[in-house]
Amino acid sequence: MPLINKFRISSVAVLLLLCKVAYAEEPSAPQKGVMDGFRLGGYTSAGITVPRASEASAAINEISLILTWENESRFKFFGELELEKPLTWDDDNKFHSKQSNIDLERFYLDYNLSDNINLRGGRFLTPTGRWNQLHASPLVWTSSRPVATSRLFPTAINGIMSFGAIPLNTSALEYSVYIETLKDQDLSQDEINFKNTKGARIAFGQQANIGVNLMSFEEKNTTSSRYHMLGLDFLTHYREVEVLGEAFQRWDKHNNSSGYGAYLQTAIPLPIGTNWYGITRIETFQRPDEGHQQRWLLGATWRIKPAQLLKLEFTGGSADQPESPRGFLASFAVLF
Repeated sequence: MPLINKFRISSVAVLLLLCKVAYAEEPSAPQKGVMDGFRLGGYTSAGITVPRASEASAAINEISLILTWENESRFKFFGELELEKPLTWDDDNKFHSKQSNIDLERFYLDYNLSDNINLRGGRFLTPTGRWNQLHASPLVWTSSRPVATSRLFPTAINGIMSFGAIPLNTSALEYSVYIETLKDQDLSQDEINFKNTKGARIAFGQQANIGVNLMSFEEKNTTSSRYHMLGLDFLTHYREVEVLGEAFQRWDKHNNSSGYGAYLQTAIPLPIGTNWYGITRIETFQRPDEGHQQRWLLGATWRIKPAQLLKLEFTGGSADQPESPRGFLASFAVLF
């Protein structure tokens, strides 16, 4: 067995062992110290994909470990290390780890400057829209991700950010302002190369929470060196029905349209059992180098427990994406 495969398999075993140890350990005495502020958790998911245009496959999609630290000081730490596709099965290669990759998703330190101002430094997800900030498998309704939330803008940067909330009458105005200070040193095969990112986001509203996003960045291997983007998103509930939507529009340095994307998704309780939800989603997407695409999704999700989801979905429309092929997808996700 090649050395890299041994390393990947060993990594999975170590990560699972660490999680088991974290669950088993309980503090014997209420003594507080620096080390007592650390908490270990994470999430994982596994699934089956039956695409329309290629062979079926099954995989452990990810194993993500999250380490946090917090005590009574003004500092907080958050780190997330993700092992992507550690094990895959398909008819040609049987069991293999050719698609596996270790990714440092997040690694940052927060400092609470005042009641309304917090500072963050390190690697973090860009606060663009909603899906990008809560994309962990147990926190979203579907196995596949809307295309517009992953291929139009940088999803994570290495930089600094100021964020907080300003109280209003019955709610609050949430804000984030950020800038990239160090470009990514390692890119996966299907990842788009963005750099020199800066942006801002505000969100407001109680019954219907609305977000406005502004972003500027460069994208390698395109005709324009810099792009500007406007994004709008909302989340609302009517009785037990959740409605979520996001829309993005990009312009190049000559103010010409250079890509857009949007989706609308609903989650509706189903009368077939406990905690079953019907999921629908429609999408539109366009990039200069990928053309225009329209997609749809129909599915059902069973929230077995608050941190355990079983997802079944059919995706159709035009074109396939690396992480969102047309066809049938089923997955199970758990937060631990």
